[in-house]
Amino acid sequence: MAQHKVPDTIEFAGDYDLSHIFLHTHKGDVIDIKNLVQELNIYESIYNNALTGSLVIVDAQNLIAKLEINGTERISFKLATPGAKGNLNIVDASESTGHPFHVYKISDRKQTSPGSFLYQIHFASREFMMNMRTKISKKYNGKSSASAFSMFMELDSHKTLTFEPSGNTQKVVIPNMRPFDAINLLASKTVPERTNGVGYYFYETTKGFHFRSWENMVVSEGRNRRPIKQEFYYMPLNISDPNVGDKIEHEYKSVESYKFENTFHDVAANTIGGTYGHRVITYNLFNKSYQTDDYNYHESFGVTKHSEEGADKFAVSDSNVDQTPKSRSGTSKVSDYPESRVSLQSTTQFLHDEDRGAIFGLDVLEEGRKLGQSIAQRAQVVHGTALRLVVKGQSYLEAGDVIDFKLRSVDEKNPDGEQDPQYAGKYVITTIRHQINADKYTMVLECAKDSVRTGFTKSNFKIPRNTNTAAIRNTYQVESGRSAEQDYLRSVRKQDR
Repeated sequence: MAQHKVPDTIEFAGDYDLSHIFLHTHKGDVIDIKNLVQELNIYESIYNNALTGSLVIVDAQNLIAKLEINGTERISFKLATPGAKGNLNIVDASESTGHPFHVYKISDRKQTSPGSFLYQIHFASREFMMNMRTKISKKYNGKSSASAFSMFMELDSHKTLTFEPSGNTQKVVIPNMRPFDAINLLASKTVPERTNGVGYYFYETTKGFHFRSWENMVVSEGRNRRPIKQEFYYMPLNISDPNVGDKIEHEYKSVESYKFENTFHDVAANTIGGTYGHRVITYNLFNKSYQTDDYNYHESFGVTKHSEEGADKFAVSDSNVDQTPKSRSGTSKVSDYPESRVSLQSTTQFLHDEDRGAIFGLDVLEEGRKLGQSIAQRAQVVHGTALRLVVKGQSYLEAGDVIDFKLRSVDEKNPDGEQDPQYAGKYVITTIRHQINADKYTMVLECAKDSVRTGFTKSNFKIPRNTNTAAIRNTYQVESGRSAEQDYLRSVRKQDR
């Protein structure tokens, strides 16, 4: 792999500082294998609890045998965009100031020529390995964010956990579970202190661990829109534009390629999944009563924070989608059918002899509403608009950051370069693949948004009822060629006999 020769100076977009890649063997040897590495990959995601990565090795010295590489080694390096300083802007996996990765597997070994062969070394963060070697059997009582930190400490981690304070108190007993599983269980039931969302994400980036809600990724302190970490353009920029800067800055903002993994919400999948309408029946074990709560996407949208600011930036139109049934008045939007998904949950206001809810640690009257909201909110992110970008490597970006994708509308009558009204705008980075080879540093970003840049046009148009009448047909009559009247007369004669 190439080495950057001018410290702190970017020679081209995609340039990087990577002076070495050390392999620490189980015998205590430290070998720089940078010249053998064909490609370095690091993966981080809000859906993954730990960092993972791989090295593609071209070995002409049979180091795998000489060094007795067996999957118990460590990998250390320091990767940065030239000029980037501080732990929040670089990938520090060094022994002295960072956190080395732990090797756990060697795969895909094959001979490429008579004198060399290729294989992959897979590595992950230390916490990834400690999670598999550790179990928790404890009781936790208190704020969910405080309990999550206590569980995190069971990993014997030396990294920073950045958390969003929770607004609910839970009393949970963890029965011999791995730390990641225990934290994920807690995260699914955690309510933020300053927003109305439900559910947290627990994940690791190259800058540390995070325990936070989706709203915390798009707003700070529960109300202020988060600053955009980077702007990206697909169309070539005008270099003379004073807002662009120099050519290198232009290249960092330019997107090499993009693809929408999911541009339109899958209305069928989201309907059956309860994203738009969801009925939760809560049974109170203490007083033997039940309560029904209906979740309505359009009515609840403005209650929580989204990637785009505005209470009407729905990801799916609130116009009518079907004719209004005779038994109902009003509209027939996608969110007007709560029986699309029905969930049953039990609760009690006296969990462990304490007056609190069983699921979220709130008043029992809140349990059903919060469950419906939690399921729908997660689905809006996972099954919403998903964008994949290939850009120049920028070591200061991490999963959970907000970016602005300035996508021009694909329209021959768009000479002014107006942005796409739905799919341009703010996205949250959900997954990053850092890819470094001998030529350049590239990043593959997977991004999501749960709203649109410009709201859909609202229409009160009511789809007219179909005037046809439902009918029934007896297959025996069709096959015999007899009419319904003939069969009726035959039945009357039989009765008279």
